[in-house]
Amino acid sequence: MGEVADLLGPLDLSPTQYNVLRILRAAGGEGLPCGQISRRMLTREPDITRLLDRLEARQLIHRRRDARDRRIVLGHITEEGIELLKWLDRPISDLHRRQLGGLGRRRLKQLAGLLEIVRKRT
Repeated sequence: MGEVADLLGPLDLSPTQYNVLRILRAAGGEGLPCGQISRRMLTREPDITRLLDRLEARQLIHRRRDARDRRIVLGHITEEGIELLKWLDRPISDLHRRQLGGLGRRRLKQLAGLLEIVRKRT
């Protein structure tokens, strides 16, 4: 993740924080419980609460209790978080193209399939 970290560093955003923002953007308006955020991450974060605290302090996410079950805390991306991701979409896509572009379409599909299998098993 070195090149990704280099890209995110000037924005004071870690690759792990970026991953959380992407997870929450994909979750839409429903948000996700903290445990589900943790399970969907690319790397395991031992202290998800502090990670979310930092993102919330920057107003990139917000958390609230679930209306149906007050024991559950849902994470939601804010408009600021969505705008930051929109701004990053192109540079991240360009970086991935540079890193993986030589594989060709068929191998990229194979790689995506293999990564999905690994993600589901962890």
